[in-house]
Amino acid sequence: MESNFKSKKNKLAFVVVTALFFMWGFITCMNDILIPYLKMMFDLSYFQVMLVNFAFFGAYFIGSLAYFIISSTKGDPVLKMGYKKGIILGLLVSGTALTIFFPAASFHSYGLFLSALFILGLGFTLLQITANPYVAILGSDETASSRLNLSQGFNSLGTTIAPIIGGYLVFHYFAKYGQPLLNNLGEKIYTSDGAQVTAFSVQAPYLIFAAVFFIIAFIVYKIELPKVTDNEEIEFSAGALKYRNLVLGMVAIFMYVGAEVSIGSIMINYIKQQLNIGEMVAKSYLAFYWGGAMIGRFMGAISMSSTDQSMKKNLSMIATSFGVFGLIYLVVYIESGFVFPFVNVLPFAGFLVLNFVAFRIGKGLPHHTLFIFAVINVVLLSIALYSTGIVSMWSIVAIGLFNSIMWSNIFTLAIRGLGKYTSQGSSLLVMMILGGALLPLIQGAVADSVSLHMSFIVPVFSYIYLAFYGRDGYRPMKWNSKKD
Repeated sequence: MESNFKSKKNKLAFVVVTALFFMWGFITCMNDILIPYLKMMFDLSYFQVMLVNFAFFGAYFIGSLAYFIISSTKGDPVLKMGYKKGIILGLLVSGTALTIFFPAASFHSYGLFLSALFILGLGFTLLQITANPYVAILGSDETASSRLNLSQGFNSLGTTIAPIIGGYLVFHYFAKYGQPLLNNLGEKIYTSDGAQVTAFSVQAPYLIFAAVFFIIAFIVYKIELPKVTDNEEIEFSAGALKYRNLVLGMVAIFMYVGAEVSIGSIMINYIKQQLNIGEMVAKSYLAFYWGGAMIGRFMGAISMSSTDQSMKKNLSMIATSFGVFGLIYLVVYIESGFVFPFVNVLPFAGFLVLNFVAFRIGKGLPHHTLFIFAVINVVLLSIALYSTGIVSMWSIVAIGLFNSIMWSNIFTLAIRGLGKYTSQGSSLLVMMILGGALLPLIQGAVADSVSLHMSFIVPVFSYIYLAFYGRDGYRPMKWNSKKD
């Protein structure tokens, strides 16, 4: 069903759902702050600390698998209860999970932390299953990638400011309160910058986040969201698996999420090693990795929109690119205490130019842009592997720019033509966020057994597959039929 996205009701729905994208982006990226915190708190190896991602993203697989089984045997839950109730339920589960961080820190229990992350992942699973297709079908198929890129842009805004705000709250502001944590030798734990580590420094932020989720759930409950299912017939079958573009898209989601999470999760430790700096400075560069994804998604929303005026598109993309870049730097500069020189981030401007050129070559076509961006990331990782220091670091950070449109483009290409199987197909795609649980473990194992630097060979294989999907795998066709 096509909805008129220009209607006031659809616009309000889009704004509300986009706010959800922001919040789960913020909380997801807080894992990158939680990882170095827990590594110090429990004296963990890289493999052990990557269990954070295993618990969180593993929940996506378990939750989505359960959803798929229910939809195949009992009928699609979203078609039965509606997108609004699905979103509210996801928010309540997520908010409840965030409150568990308080006892986890109080009892100094790594297992309880992992349990809280698993439940949080279940809540986010339901949000992903409902919100992504909801945005895609609020308007025409032709502009679905543009809409999803715009919503994902605000998701990236959350992931961009999370390292800055979250790092400040955990490693600085709330670290002033409470009793310092002790390591296995009974010694106080400090960050590389000399700040103490306390249980309260992680308890307070997560209680605040929980309150925000409950408030948003109440807001969604009170407002009216348009129905877009059009009372479609509910079937009891796994019909979505008949579509080649969906099945290959599932692998693409696995590879993309796994690569993005692996790189982001290990980046603070990697930057510390390459540049010999502390967490507070390293997290500022992490903000540009996630900020790059935000810039790219906003540019993707413009590039893949229905606007035909090429000059207007180009000027809008350039202004957006450098405007958001300046905003990210300003936030980092202020948060650093006005001591983070602009010259430190000048190389990023060069990658912005490359990103713009890649978008223009992609010609606003989701599959073509995906192919180009995947190839560029293979090149960037190759440069990082064969270099060290500032060159290697910036090659890794720049990958965020080219990760930007991957989720949106893969998702819309994978569910194209699924019709009444759209929600079921969405659950299968969300299931493959499992890549964020498994690939970081593999990269962590390589980092422990070989080196942190050489562990970046792992995501290379992900981007090679993504290049294939953008080249051929996206084509909308059933396994037993000719191309549509």
